[in-house]
Amino acid sequence: MKAVVMTAAGDPEVLQLQDIPQPNIEKDTEILVRLKAAGVNPIDTKLRKRGTFYPDQTPAVLGCDGAGIVEATGSAVSKFNAGDEVYFCNGGLGGSTGNYAEYAVIDERFAAKKPASLSFAEAAAAPLVLLTAWEALYDRARLQAGQKVLIHAGAGGVGHVAIQLAKLQGAEVCTTVGDEEKAEFVRQLGADLAILYKETDFVQATLDWTDGEGADIVFDTVGGETFYKSCPAVRVYGDIVTILEPAPEDGNLKVARLRNLRISLELMLTPMFQGLAKYQEDQAKILQQCATLIDEGRLKIHLGKTFPLQEAVAAHRLQETGSMTGKIVLLID
Repeated sequence: MKAVVMTAAGDPEVLQLQDIPQPNIEKDTEILVRLKAAGVNPIDTKLRKRGTFYPDQTPAVLGCDGAGIVEATGSAVSKFNAGDEVYFCNGGLGGSTGNYAEYAVIDERFAAKKPASLSFAEAAAAPLVLLTAWEALYDRARLQAGQKVLIHAGAGGVGHVAIQLAKLQGAEVCTTVGDEEKAEFVRQLGADLAILYKETDFVQATLDWTDGEGADIVFDTVGGETFYKSCPAVRVYGDIVTILEPAPEDGNLKVARLRNLRISLELMLTPMFQGLAKYQEDQAKILQQCATLIDEGRLKIHLGKTFPLQEAVAAHRLQETGSMTGKIVLLID
């Protein structure tokens, strides 16, 4: 089969289109999926630059997000039949073949039926960001109706989904964006306040929005200094959730401690990385709930840009600019 292979750690040019063996069903609970699209995520570019979690298994095929059509099923499969359309987040960390390829094999427990209203490209853009935002807001921060939330980078992949999930829960949302075009985009998603962070101090804007108290929850999708700078924007005894690892050189936790904040770290890849099948199965159930919300018109996925599989290098270059609205996806013929 055709696949984009990461031949070594390095610049985007290490991604090369090659012929590799097609994966086969080895367990009776697995399904063979003919992939139609694969999502491109920041984790892909990080692994490409620094090396995968399994350096002894290079070359590797990246890509955690996939969408396609079930082509064959193991003897014990009960959720899916040949011809079913599915989407999922599985593989791509280096230990097993990712989705920058024509075919993938996945345990049926870890896949969900694709939202009928989405194209394969839109569906492939969805799993990682849906799960990240869902777990961060609903599981880590325990978001409740009536709370006020600050979401950083609301026009990005995770951010644009997080805004919608927060609104679905009955929360009020303010979000940081880089320009007026993105501000209009997040308003259309339901954001109550768009903060142009290049022009406005987001901490002061959040305090003004909350009558000086601070947001009940801050969801940091940016990391670095932004995490530490966000602490004064959280109310006393509030929550701050980040999807990046806070680095000591970027700040300190004095303000967080003084405000008695609850700090949560969100990494939706943990179940896959640690082989925790129960939690991977739970994530597939979340994707099925999201599929219902999408098909009901209550949740949208914004597809920012698509590339054919053979142009994965260009897709990675664009991903690394950090300026995308929505998601990038590779189309697989």
